[in-house]
Amino acid sequence: MTILMNDDALKCLGQRIITLRQRAGWSLSALAEKAGLAKSSLSRLEQGKGNPTLDTLWRLARQLEVPFSTLIASAQSTMTDDNISITLLDRHHGALPVDIYLMTLAPEAQRHATAHARGTRETLQIVAGSLQAGAEGGLVSLQAQQVHQFAADRPHAYLAGHQGATALVTIFYADEGPE
Repeated sequence: MTILMNDDALKCLGQRIITLRQRAGWSLSALAEKAGLAKSSLSRLEQGKGNPTLDTLWRLARQLEVPFSTLIASAQSTMTDDNISITLLDRHHGALPVDIYLMTLAPEAQRHATAHARGTRETLQIVAGSLQAGAEGGLVSLQAQQVHQFAADRPHAYLAGHQGATALVTIFYADEGPE
């Protein structure tokens, strides 16, 4: 499950990762280890080669202690990973950052996400279709026009119904300071 990105977007993403890694004062090896990636995979990303998965990008953003949109905004605003498309609609990065995405899931699509930074919360507003979503072990069934908020600092999931789903996803990042 890799993200489809053109060459320019991959190069932009690679440069952004390098900038953020160097700002954190980490070597390539250190970031790869912290994010649970092979050093060669991270090196290829920094070179603007290869296509990362959404989970890889989320892990990098978490370890670099930046909102997901900070990592991808300069590269590409829409990311497609198999049967799921995520479009960055807006981002506010003041004292408490907020990202807003439009997420579209094909029928029966599933996304199991790793935990975000401590204190992160997500609010889903279902635009169309149906979706089960929330923290793993506590999924809530949602229909169009329903809203659900959950702690995203633990593993969570999105499971589309037989017609698929479209949802506005608002991610509220907590001000947790360095881990």
